[in-house]
Amino acid sequence: MSHVFPRHTKSNLPTIASGQGCYLIDSTGKQYFDGSGGAAVSCLGHGDKVVTEAIKSQLDKVAYAHTSFFTSEPAEQLADFLIDHAPGDLDRVYFVSGGSEAVEASLKLARQYFLEIGQASRHRVIARRQSYHGNTLGALAAGGNLWRREPFSPLMIETSHISPCYEYRGRTEGESATDYGLRVANELEAEILRLGPESVMAFVAEPVVGATLGAVPPVEGYFKRIRKICDQYGILLILDEVMCGMGRTGTLYACEQDGIAPDIMTIAKGLGAGYQPIGAMLCTSGIYDAIENGSGFFQHGHTYIGHPTACAAGLAVATSIVDRDLLSAVNSMGEKLKAELNRQFGQHPHISDIRGRGLFLGLEIVEDRGSKKPFSPDRQINKKLKKATFDAGLICYPMGGTIDGQNGDHILLAPPFIISDSQIDEVVGKLNNAIKDVL
Repeated sequence: MSHVFPRHTKSNLPTIASGQGCYLIDSTGKQYFDGSGGAAVSCLGHGDKVVTEAIKSQLDKVAYAHTSFFTSEPAEQLADFLIDHAPGDLDRVYFVSGGSEAVEASLKLARQYFLEIGQASRHRVIARRQSYHGNTLGALAAGGNLWRREPFSPLMIETSHISPCYEYRGRTEGESATDYGLRVANELEAEILRLGPESVMAFVAEPVVGATLGAVPPVEGYFKRIRKICDQYGILLILDEVMCGMGRTGTLYACEQDGIAPDIMTIAKGLGAGYQPIGAMLCTSGIYDAIENGSGFFQHGHTYIGHPTACAAGLAVATSIVDRDLLSAVNSMGEKLKAELNRQFGQHPHISDIRGRGLFLGLEIVEDRGSKKPFSPDRQINKKLKKATFDAGLICYPMGGTIDGQNGDHILLAPPFIISDSQIDEVVGKLNNAIKDVL
């Protein structure tokens, strides 16, 4: 009998034995193509020698030192690398152990920033429906994922939510993409005015929405309008790139493609590529200076922030993405994968939208393609697709509640950046067989 507390008590999971490249192998010898990188984590695949050697080398020096006593070379070098490549005025990096911690830190930093500059009334957070920002209470409150939030809603901070930029479902007939983007972006201004600008501290959004919507990018101009609104009302823009950042969408930081920069950014999954638990919060020099010239102390912290071994892994991953020109690979292989998905499923009666950027792609599953009618949640289509693809030797990321937290299904694909042409055929072929079995 196992004493592990699993995600689901009724699950009977195989035991992982090894991994190499884009594949994971269980203890029976069965091989699985890691088509979602776990949860968009394993961007370099498995068994990358450069990263594992960097970890071993750091362990030979020192594994851990608490940041109240020491900084470390890996933390300093990784921070320099991230800032050297960062957009806008991002200037400081606060290392944590994962995405939820990074978002939690960003919310606390936003609050403390306004305290330091004498605007103590600012405490409200605005985010978007059908978003996901993590599972700690502050991050969960910011997120708009209904089924994750609902059980814990009495414990959450004050947050309000506006519409996502979800063109496939939200743009009306005859409305241009530009007009649609402006319309939903302007909901932010309306909500700020409803709450009172003096009470709002931050707007939180994923540049490309990940798990909850299934790789939904914004329309052109949406985030430029969001940035302008935040600037107009003195509100911090927090961009959550935990899933879509670190090259996943074809640029090191996803927001680069929208021509904007945030005040605070969160990154994680692709930063460590699964080799070590690591995340980071990046902030502008203006925010950092407010702390430095005020109390001097960010009233936050965890035991493993700035972990030297984790930072060594993150540095090896980040430099590998750039030095191996994997961003070009993400763009070229992403185009090929999307083209093959469109070739195979573009006219499928139950697949109504194929979307995303780079190697961050989603397929929306519907009962009727013409009307966009979703399957009834009782059918549990996403759960059946997850089982069928896994049985076929493909790991992907199906989810339900795509439309409103209850209705709708999608599949998220986020394979390693090292995927080959033949493996694209493998992914689409196995996905096609699973979809045939379920639908």
